[in-house]
Amino acid sequence: MNKSKQTDAQINYKKFDKASKIITTLILLVGLAALTSFLISMIYIEDNLIPVLASVAALAVWFVVLCAGASKLNSKRLILYEAAYGKEKDIETDSVILSVGHSARDTIEMLYGKGINMMQKPFSVGARIEHPQEYINSVQYGEFKNHPKLKAADYKLACHPPHGRGAYTFCMCPGGEVIAAASEAGGVVVNGMSNHARRGENSNSAVLASVFPSDYGASVEGAIEYQRKIEHAAFAAAGGDFSAPVETVGDFLAGATSRLSSPSRILPSYTRGGTSVCDLRRILPAPICEEMARGIKIFGKRISGFDAPDALLAGVETRTSSPVRILRDGARTACGADLVYPCGEGAGYAGGITSAALDGIKTALAIMARFAPDKK
Repeated sequence: MNKSKQTDAQINYKKFDKASKIITTLILLVGLAALTSFLISMIYIEDNLIPVLASVAALAVWFVVLCAGASKLNSKRLILYEAAYGKEKDIETDSVILSVGHSARDTIEMLYGKGINMMQKPFSVGARIEHPQEYINSVQYGEFKNHPKLKAADYKLACHPPHGRGAYTFCMCPGGEVIAAASEAGGVVVNGMSNHARRGENSNSAVLASVFPSDYGASVEGAIEYQRKIEHAAFAAAGGDFSAPVETVGDFLAGATSRLSSPSRILPSYTRGGTSVCDLRRILPAPICEEMARGIKIFGKRISGFDAPDALLAGVETRTSSPVRILRDGARTACGADLVYPCGEGAGYAGGITSAALDGIKTALAIMARFAPDKK
């Protein structure tokens, strides 16, 4: 469902010279480079100090963009309204790259309320599954599992039934850990990561099932609320203290609702917060659980032991991608906001670091072509 409404912005025409165009373009490129360094640092933070320092610069460069609300939009200039640390001021700029993350719900809801056109998009939800990394190495590498040239093994699995949701693994983290990823009060969200060495005891990967528009009313508000409802259910089920709900694969596949097994051979890697043994079927919607269970059984035939009864599920994973897309035109600007450039994962145009970076490059080129065109 699209929402079209004229913004309440005041038109403010101002011209700017060629030098300001070039400076603006350089600032945008520096911002993109800094943001890329920040993303890289999340992977190599253990072994390299330079990306860590660059990440600080990235946060500084993008802080205004992420915290600003577009209050005055027009075809010549854009004035941003910044509210930070109790201070308010207008910041004039030629254009803005709106490169918010997929969890920037406050920004998305603010823009939607101002009439920026959006639509819901496909997304998935599920939980993280954990196995011993040594076992995954053994299954994937066989007799070469201990070869010094081989890194921790990974996998990528999917099943796509002719008529149904489909299930798949996502963001597999060899030798990694399950981490907290909540961004709102009263909700629990998990994600996964690996340090550069990939020496953790467990591997983990999201096991996800597709969400249909009919599950939430096919609306922008419904898509966000669908995620939020699951996160709040996880928070309440695990004790209301941001502990992560966990359940053995055996109990999940059996549909057990009482006398749940505690983790034994495989212990949760979610050590930066508590865990609580819960029935995930009371947290995730029934159609999602059924498809996850179906997928885990199929994946167990492809990787022996994937569906081991003592493998562990940790939930909930709801932020695999943005559930909405900010509509943009052929010039890559937001429909109804000529100087705003929606870009990357949060805007609904990417599904990971690489695709987000490519979308950023294309957006930067579009801005260069507009404000500092090649006159050859």
